[in-house]
Amino acid sequence: MGSKNGNGSIEKLLLTRKSLSLSLDRSRALGVALDKVGPRLEEINQRLPSLEAAVRPIRANKDALVAVGGHIDRAVGPAAAVLKVFDAVHGLEKPLLSDPRKDLPGYLGVLKRLEEALRFLADNCGLAIQWLEDIVEYLEDNVLADDRYLLDLKKSLKGLREMQSNGGKSRLDGGLLGAALDKLENEFRLLLTENSTPLPMPSQSLGEKASISPSLVPVPVIQKLQAILGRLMANERLEKCISIYVEVRGANVRASLKDLNLDYLEISVAEFNDVQSIEVYIAQWGKHLEFAVKHLFEMEYKLCNDVFGRVGLDVWMGCFAKIAAQAGILAFLQFGKTVTESKKDPIKLLKLLDIFASLNKLRLDFNRLFGGAACAEIQNLTRDLIRRVVDGACEIFWELLVQVELQRQTPPPDDGSVPRLVSFISDYCNRLLGDDYKLILTQVLVIHRSWKKEKFQERLLIEAILDIIKAIELNLETWSKVYEDTELSHFFLMNNHWHLYKHMRGTKLAVHLGDSWLKEHEQYKEYYSTTYLRESWGKLPALLSREGLILFSGGRATARDLVKKRLKKFNEAFDDMYKKQSNWVVSDKDLREKTCQLIVQTIVPVYRSYMQNYGPLVEQDASSKYAKYTAQSLEQLVTSLFHPKPGKLGSFKGRQYSGKFPSVGADGNHSSTS
Repeated sequence: MGSKNGNGSIEKLLLTRKSLSLSLDRSRALGVALDKVGPRLEEINQRLPSLEAAVRPIRANKDALVAVGGHIDRAVGPAAAVLKVFDAVHGLEKPLLSDPRKDLPGYLGVLKRLEEALRFLADNCGLAIQWLEDIVEYLEDNVLADDRYLLDLKKSLKGLREMQSNGGKSRLDGGLLGAALDKLENEFRLLLTENSTPLPMPSQSLGEKASISPSLVPVPVIQKLQAILGRLMANERLEKCISIYVEVRGANVRASLKDLNLDYLEISVAEFNDVQSIEVYIAQWGKHLEFAVKHLFEMEYKLCNDVFGRVGLDVWMGCFAKIAAQAGILAFLQFGKTVTESKKDPIKLLKLLDIFASLNKLRLDFNRLFGGAACAEIQNLTRDLIRRVVDGACEIFWELLVQVELQRQTPPPDDGSVPRLVSFISDYCNRLLGDDYKLILTQVLVIHRSWKKEKFQERLLIEAILDIIKAIELNLETWSKVYEDTELSHFFLMNNHWHLYKHMRGTKLAVHLGDSWLKEHEQYKEYYSTTYLRESWGKLPALLSREGLILFSGGRATARDLVKKRLKKFNEAFDDMYKKQSNWVVSDKDLREKTCQLIVQTIVPVYRSYMQNYGPLVEQDASSKYAKYTAQSLEQLVTSLFHPKPGKLGSFKGRQYSGKFPSVGADGNHSSTS
């Protein structure tokens, strides 16, 4: 009984143990299950908002759900069109990144399509964005979409809106338009460069009939330039085109002028003493300026009009003005100004007239080429140069008489020759009245008087020049009285009256002086020639008197002594005369030869006859000092007289001229002193 009870308790314990073991196993299994369920619960928790958003329309207002479809359709329509155009723009990328030279018309056509596409995008992107913004706002107001989803949409739309307002055009095509325009600019430059060839200066002398050079750029090239310009203008790149054009064509003009060696245009007043030292440059200046204006700038003027004419007058004239200014027209005008600033002298008057003649010859061309508002600087410099030239020329001209009168106080040349002042002024006045200068000088004087509201008549010019000649005549009379030697005084007057007669005869000035004036100077020359010979060489034949020799009966020795005495006096007189006059000068060859011939005719025949008759009486003398000359040697000595002495220059001192004026010294190469 007791054993049965004990066995029963063990069985209960075993059952209890088994039950606890099963409970523990279930707990472990439940723990494992719970571990697995945790992540799933978290995942479910994360999905709940999206599930909530998904079922929100089901919970939304029925009317709002019905209306949202129309809003979405209206927004998607423009957006789809914009996306379609975007695809088209990307399709243009390959042809627009190719070389436009291969097919310029085709390239320009594709570029135009790009521009149209970008205009469409620019016009419609805003509309599409607006519609999308409206639908987002609708969804938000009616709680039809998730807040985070709506926030992402708002950020995207905001970025599109900012891109559109901040130069979005370049971003719409990814910079394709800019790249295409850069290629067109490069093609514009290449076309200009390849068709810009320096123009050589014609070898023939330029004149009124010189042909104006046509444009060297072929018409097809001009048409291409115009087409490129049109597209670049449409994209606000006109200024860049003008810059390229001025750079290339300006360089071409400078290259054309470079071969002319125009360094002299940069010369300053301090670099030369007077106008004569740069006289050759002034002559070149006129020819070079004419070539530049009539050929180079004329060509550029026409080409600017051809290329930019459709854009507008102000544009192409402004472009031409920049080329002209950069290429050198201002340097030409500055050189003329430099000449006007140099020291005053009579030669400068002629050079100023040359400058005026060149400018006047090109007056119509200047007015046509540089008459626009864009060329204001060129116009101002040209007007200033003309005023300086006119004022300077008139000042020198009206001062000539005063300067000639001032030279009266200076001594005449000690060799009795023609003073440089006389030879210079006689030639100078002839030139002023000659075909080259009279009309120009008259025009300058007329203009100068017109500025003062005064009238000018041609007779005033003639009278002024005649007054200068009269002043020269008075100078000669005054100078002749300065010589203490009467023979030299007459020799001087013979020289100068002949000079005036010979150098005035047959000239324009002689017409105004009259035949009586010329005849008077010719007669004066003859008179002073006669008195000079009579008072000098004419006294020598009397020393070879035969008196007492024919009838002398005192014997041969006495006759020999008398011949010796007379020959000695003749030789001494001849030597003294020759020595005194060996430094005298007759510059005119004809007068010199005629004067020497008259001297020879005065003394040589008498000497020859005397020596033939009485020479034997003294030629036997061992020393032969009495028969010092033969007739031939006398003639040779006489004909060697009066030749100009090279390098011998005279000078004068008087009131200093405002510039330079030929000196009164001996005639020859004109010299000047300050």
